[in-house]
Amino acid sequence: MGRILIAEDEERIASFVRKGLGANGFTSTVVDSAGAAVDYALTGDFDLMVLDLGLPDADGFTVLRRLREEGSTLPILILTARDGVRDTVNGLEMGAADYMTKPFRFEELLARIRLRMRAERSVESTVLRVGDLALDLRTRRASTDSATVDLTAREFALLELFLRHHDQVLSRQQILSHVWGYDYDPGSNVVDVFVRALRRKIGAHRIETVRGMGYRLG
Repeated sequence: MGRILIAEDEERIASFVRKGLGANGFTSTVVDSAGAAVDYALTGDFDLMVLDLGLPDADGFTVLRRLREEGSTLPILILTARDGVRDTVNGLEMGAADYMTKPFRFEELLARIRLRMRAERSVESTVLRVGDLALDLRTRRASTDSATVDLTAREFALLELFLRHHDQVLSRQQILSHVWGYDYDPGSNVVDVFVRALRRKIGAHRIETVRGMGYRLG
């Protein structure tokens, strides 16, 4: 459903948010410092960040400023104990998508995340395309010049990942984390099984095995 970066140094809150998002179909990664938040956000692997302002090594506003200076358009929802009007205005004016104060209700946080992600996706193209291979994000079907292909939920997520990162080598661990979640057994061969299934549907020549590294959609 979506990949969320949680920048929160209070373990209890981070775990609560991560588990709640996981139960609602999101994949999330937790970092507990401003430096890690910037590094992870700049990978481009996430759809939204939940950002605490009170991080130990730097203010959350520093994270927000740095990302915008680097050209990142990642939507950022600030979740903080700071409830002053000045902080709220500063966050929104610096480019945050939303601002929530602690204590909070998870249901409201979830609703705001879903709303923001719907808004972001509404401006995206509904079709991902590489050559004659296309994936319709609405119908969840793939097509080539010769056929239309129905996909399972996992096959759809896997093909979407390949199309969004075509010509990049994706390791098995990267694929596991995006499609199955970070808690999935890294020793599993599930990635290889689903790559084989996807090859049968869209053509084996489209997904290259890069020995010792992973897979790449050409």
